[in-house]
Amino acid sequence: MTQPQDSAPLRAPKDDGSDSLSDEDVVAFLYRNPDFLARNPDVLAELTAPTRWSGDRVVDMQHYLVNRHRDEIDDLRDCAQDVIETSRTNMSIQTRSHAAVLALMGARTWADVVHVVSHDWPLLLDVDVVSMAFEPPTSPDPRLQGSEICRLEDGGVDAILGIDQDARLFRELKDDGTLFGAGAGLVRSAALMRMRPGAFIPAGILALGARGDTFAPGQGTELLNFLCRVIEVSISRSLETDE
Repeated sequence: MTQPQDSAPLRAPKDDGSDSLSDEDVVAFLYRNPDFLARNPDVLAELTAPTRWSGDRVVDMQHYLVNRHRDEIDDLRDCAQDVIETSRTNMSIQTRSHAAVLALMGARTWADVVHVVSHDWPLLLDVDVVSMAFEPPTSPDPRLQGSEICRLEDGGVDAILGIDQDARLFRELKDDGTLFGAGAGLVRSAALMRMRPGAFIPAGILALGARGDTFAPGQGTELLNFLCRVIEVSISRSLETDE
């Protein structure tokens, strides 16, 4: 779109000690370009507003500048509040994760590990369902046949998470019971983590599910990865205890 000649790109005037424009010239220019300040709002920040306005059909520019600064202050306040809320949330998540790890440290047998993950972790982590799902073992293993253990197809971990991916977060996940078993109907958002328990237990997935928007792509997964590593250690320890 072609602009009027009077509305050329704004440049700061050279300070040569002379006034090349009179007040009348400026006023005439503004009358010819009533949208000048709308197109160049930064000019307002450099203007010296009068302490008081009077008369009809006069725009209170001081009021405009005050409102503009007030909006900036409100934006800064909102940003500060967001930082505070995020810090509180992060501290809460960290505290819950620590509590979940402490609960798992007391599990000695395979049955204890399964019970803590399936029953205690949902309360400690403030989610609705936590489950473990494993691919088929090389030989029948009664420990993987329990009702609280979900079963994947051979290669199911890579099929769900992707090759070489350790975590996936879903804002919306529809599960047929493969990952969450009987609790699948409660799950809306989910976090899925790859488990590598060791030679005696096949690859699996740690699945956390929630009714609300607890999980979403782009969130950090460091604590979830940490929880998954703790489970792997606990499973290895439980196998030694069972033996």
